[in-house]
Amino acid sequence: MADHIATGYPDMPDPWTLRYQGFDPHEEGLREALCAVGNGYVVSRGAAPESVADRVHYPGTYLAGCYDRTESTIDGRVVANEDLVNCPNWLPLTFRAPGGTWFARPPAEQTLELDLRQGLLTRTALVVDDRGRRTRLVQRRLASQARPHLLALESTFTPENWSGPLEVRSGLDGRVANTGVDRYRGLTERHLTSAGQGVDGTGLLWLEADAVNSPLRIALSARTSAEGADVATECRNGWVAHVLTLDAERGRPVTVEKTVALHTSRDRAIGTPLRASILLAAEAGRFEELLAEHVLRWAELWRRCRIGADFDGTGPLHLNLFHLLQTYSEHSVDLDVGIPARGLHGEAYRGHVFWDELFVLRLLNLRFPELARAVLRYRHRRLDAARRQAHQLGLHGAMYPWQSASDGREESQQLHLNPLSGRWLPDHSHLQRHVGSAVAYNIWQYYQATGDRDFLATAGAEMLLEIARFWSSAATYDRDWGRWSIRGVLGPDEYHDAYPWAGRPGLNDNAYTNVLASWVLARAQDALDVLPGYRRDELRERLALGTVELDRWQEVERHLHVPFHEGVISQFDGYERLAELDWAAYRKRYPDLRRLDRILEAEGDTVNRYKASKQADALMLWFLFSAREVRDLLRRLGHPTGHELLRRSTDYYLRRTVHGSTLSSVVHAWVLTRSDRRASWRYFRDALVADLRDTQQGTTAEGVHLGAMAGAVDLLQRCYTGLEIREDALWLDPRLPSALGRLELDLRYRGHWGVAIAVDRHTVTVSLREDRQDPVRIRLRGTEATIRPGETRRFHL
Repeated sequence: MADHIATGYPDMPDPWTLRYQGFDPHEEGLREALCAVGNGYVVSRGAAPESVADRVHYPGTYLAGCYDRTESTIDGRVVANEDLVNCPNWLPLTFRAPGGTWFARPPAEQTLELDLRQGLLTRTALVVDDRGRRTRLVQRRLASQARPHLLALESTFTPENWSGPLEVRSGLDGRVANTGVDRYRGLTERHLTSAGQGVDGTGLLWLEADAVNSPLRIALSARTSAEGADVATECRNGWVAHVLTLDAERGRPVTVEKTVALHTSRDRAIGTPLRASILLAAEAGRFEELLAEHVLRWAELWRRCRIGADFDGTGPLHLNLFHLLQTYSEHSVDLDVGIPARGLHGEAYRGHVFWDELFVLRLLNLRFPELARAVLRYRHRRLDAARRQAHQLGLHGAMYPWQSASDGREESQQLHLNPLSGRWLPDHSHLQRHVGSAVAYNIWQYYQATGDRDFLATAGAEMLLEIARFWSSAATYDRDWGRWSIRGVLGPDEYHDAYPWAGRPGLNDNAYTNVLASWVLARAQDALDVLPGYRRDELRERLALGTVELDRWQEVERHLHVPFHEGVISQFDGYERLAELDWAAYRKRYPDLRRLDRILEAEGDTVNRYKASKQADALMLWFLFSAREVRDLLRRLGHPTGHELLRRSTDYYLRRTVHGSTLSSVVHAWVLTRSDRRASWRYFRDALVADLRDTQQGTTAEGVHLGAMAGAVDLLQRCYTGLEIREDALWLDPRLPSALGRLELDLRYRGHWGVAIAVDRHTVTVSLREDRQDPVRIRLRGTEATIRPGETRRFHL
């Protein structure tokens, strides 16, 4: 079972509010990540406006898709990394009474409150200066969901025991670096150089910065205003600020508004970034106007994300959805960006795109299919890069990279640091070829949810075919077995990257990889069948896809090797030869084994020697497919299996898994639903609060775990309702845990904007709003029904 299981949610007594009292330097990074505000174009961490980047605070702001590549020397090797750029800091704002020091230290009292319903961060603080002057401070902050290039900060100062002049300094700071992840220290940190700063003729501040090694230019313009203020200017390289002087009276609030417009050279329909930002900052309304239109947009989003659930975790549920919608929104659609595994909330994984979209798109397909389509378009624009990667290995088709960023090349690091030993080690994670299958799975699931044949015809089928071509090309025939084999790969487990008896990295016949490859080869052929005849002929001609190659696909698809041992699916061929770890001894010595790989390496050992997993690997099959589908896939591959395979495999691998990834609890909650609902619920709750509780011990401060956040929500949406999308129907097979009495969902499906599903212990009710769409087929435990728009149908369980 999990090493850490959450039991309650005292951190969010109000399901729409995340609240922190006081100041804790050890927890500040976590709070800044979870209190970030964003809109899909930009996300700004919830750092105090007066703070600077140090070992406590990190006021990072990140723009979707804005990367820069630099070189670093590590252990005598030159390595290149592409990083999501920490953009110029828009926040700086501090104050003082004349003769005092600028406010920069922790306040005497503080409350931080994130309103999830409105996307508004409010900070209330009591500041006491060196002379004992007490000032009550209230700050409200937003990143506009209505105008994605605008950020706004409202600061209200109330002197409690003094009167006199008040100075407020509001600036833009371009002297930033990427220093948000300790283990990356020693790598090149500077990604921006100053391109100028100043004040325009109307009094607006402006600042420009250029990326060091990319054509990216970022421009910010700021308007700071307060009634009756005298304004002076500070300007130096990479920094510009207004200093406002106001008359303050004891007990009378004084309000300062700061509005910042931000544009980059990647934006469309603008002249220069600087001109666009100045125009926007000049025309932007007052804070209350911006807030009103911003709140209206959030209300629309929450209506489309409604999940009614009668349990005590709706606060974390809302928090997870909130951060998903801040990372990827309607403002992301035209940006050519993927979904970073750690959101736009920090610099972990350098802001790269992994396979985590597999967990996110399962949620978006039925809520915001236009966003899912945009993610798949991001992959399609990188299809040629994936082709080049396959070609470099002497293979055909398209091999998508494990880590992607700006242009689709492989961005996985070559070395990684073990903080326990201090050693830099070779990193072989790029051998996780299964990311291509995740892309293919996402394409097919999107098509099933939307019926979007235009997308399939113009982009989806081409990707599917090229990914299938890659798997066929990567498979080699083993005459001894009479089967096809895929060698030299890594599975989702990630701990095992080589055989302990081999001299090179990579494993053979990872079960998850091979079964997914077989599935992809079958779906590619299905995609051809779905297309209109003329488009099918065009694609086959464009790709030079002949009958001989299609016949090979069928041969490989039906005869890929899947290893078994002790009545369970083997994680990879040869897994049974590994040693058993002395779990009791290691749990006694190390209470937390989630980074068992680092522990063993620091001891001079390697996890490659043992039957120990970071996270679910072979069990991922039952996460993506129903038990019936897995049996059908295995039987198609020539492995007749019974109903007990899932239970046996789950029991076997759970005893050997340390849950070193937040995704692990999501997968295990899913696969346990049919066999142990009580255990499933425990894993669900653990996944739901993984970032709220920072269960990975310090990693949330470096960026939220977006796949786990979305996956936890999807457990309610699809797992416990038994909702599947296949064969042109919605399939339902509810399995509510005892702690959950009722679930209500509003979904979008194949053009229907209002599919309402309500599940309790005795009934399932499905309703369709009135519209002009086709009827919807429902399958529930052997019962089939067709529901027309405007109708409601109740099923008894």
